[in-house]
Amino acid sequence: MSKNLSELSGREGLAGNLFERLGRSAAATGTPSRADMERLADDFLMGTANVYGAASFYDFTKPENQGKRVYVCNGSACLTAGTQPALRQALGSHFGADEIGEMCCLGRCHENSAFFYQDQNYSGRAVLGVPAIIADKKVVPDPYCTNHYGTPVLMRPFPGIDTYYQILHSALRHTPDELLQELKDSGLRGRGGAGFPTAFKLESCKTTPGSTKFIVCNADEGDPGAYSDRFLLEQHPHAVLLGMVIAGYIVGAETGVLYVRGEYPEVFPILEQSLLALRGQNLIGNNILDSGFSFDFKVIRAQGAYICGEETALLNSIEGQRPEVRVRPPYPTQQGLFNKPTVVNNVETLACIPYIMEHSGKQFANIGHGRSTGTKLLSLDGHFNRPGVYEVENGTPLSVVVDQLGGGFRHAIKAMHIGGPLGGLVPMHKIPDLTIDFESFAKNGFLLGHGSFVCIPTDFPMIDYLEHLFQFTAHESCGKCFPCRLGSTRGYELLLKARTSDYKIDRTLFDDLLETLETGSLCALGGGLPLPVKNALQYFSEELGAYFIP
Repeated sequence: MSKNLSELSGREGLAGNLFERLGRSAAATGTPSRADMERLADDFLMGTANVYGAASFYDFTKPENQGKRVYVCNGSACLTAGTQPALRQALGSHFGADEIGEMCCLGRCHENSAFFYQDQNYSGRAVLGVPAIIADKKVVPDPYCTNHYGTPVLMRPFPGIDTYYQILHSALRHTPDELLQELKDSGLRGRGGAGFPTAFKLESCKTTPGSTKFIVCNADEGDPGAYSDRFLLEQHPHAVLLGMVIAGYIVGAETGVLYVRGEYPEVFPILEQSLLALRGQNLIGNNILDSGFSFDFKVIRAQGAYICGEETALLNSIEGQRPEVRVRPPYPTQQGLFNKPTVVNNVETLACIPYIMEHSGKQFANIGHGRSTGTKLLSLDGHFNRPGVYEVENGTPLSVVVDQLGGGFRHAIKAMHIGGPLGGLVPMHKIPDLTIDFESFAKNGFLLGHGSFVCIPTDFPMIDYLEHLFQFTAHESCGKCFPCRLGSTRGYELLLKARTSDYKIDRTLFDDLLETLETGSLCALGGGLPLPVKNALQYFSEELGAYFIP
């Protein structure tokens, strides 16, 4: 059925896509009216239930958030910082309790106290100026540290459009096969967490027959603690845009889709201005630089759903379907957006492509360590003395990141949750054993993932943090597979009951639950949750022992 819906959605193309029309319908009140949903269902020849199923899923469109005026971040970094209760109390002086909602995550993990009001994010000391924010919609900057360790691939100063886009001039003088070979030589792997070889995706899409193909940038950075994609889109947008144009040239795609988190409102005017400048110089659009190659962009504003970071759920979302994970095969490179061959890569991955084309794949491969070539962006949260986004060569010791770049911690920390909610939970004594690369983390039983760092203070109960992870997964699950949908809810219920009463969890039952999630879930949301939980049970068994029957 979903394939048929993809075709029906594709009839209107990207210009009039169902997803954006749902968002516009919800903008005034927080959710589309029944009449609007019925009208959209008629326009796209779909059932009203299909349209309602999509609209009822997202934070910005679901009926439960109708009438909400301000949203408090409930992400992991803000949770462990302990800032949100005071923030909620401060906002309560200006808004009714039913006007305050929650969102996860706003990408303000470096200073916490994060909230969203009238299409603008605020954090840090902004809470002290809420009356001025309400009266004047005052924009409050959020400075954070940025630096690199080793070769800067993504943090190079931008030399201006004329100079930077000489990379495109040069690329278009080569064949797509020659550029693809550079990517193969580079060893570039997906920076969104999976570490999948980028050239393999592009080659698969390139060799799949089809007159219409898409390059999709997954900019729905939802991992609590991660804000490196926001950094790139706000401060280095042309690296991302140029990477997409070159990827399109390689595979034979003429359209690039930027699917950007609605929780990152500051990104959209920056992208709009950047694309306008490129269009004015014939660097995008029809017959780019008289090369015969055409490529243009569509920017889509996401509506608030973590699961849309999973590539197939993202594609369903663009089509206006409920963002459920697709069964694979077929893979998106074979049958993706509107059933057309599609490459989906994250922001950081695409932003690496211009460097590779300028300096060669082999030079990129010489940076880094082993199969983890190039550099990696890391997001350090507010528990560090110097929180911010740092670019390091793969292979850099974790101790350098913590002590030299991050400047150590503001207070005692017992663990770092690295790589998002599905990443590894690293105790302090493991820091000397780890380097920033996929293999080192995997060898030690962790996951580098997106490269986000969420610190857990010594006085923050680990049982609370595990309960938070299960609750997050239960809330964000697409619901398609029952191991994730039911398993995450059951895990949350068990931990909540153990924390708030004298109930003790049967450890055998709990281990079975984790195994079911890990082996039976359709995607990494349910399948990845057991990793940090197992890490916690291994390294913090003494603290957690009181809640379990051995």
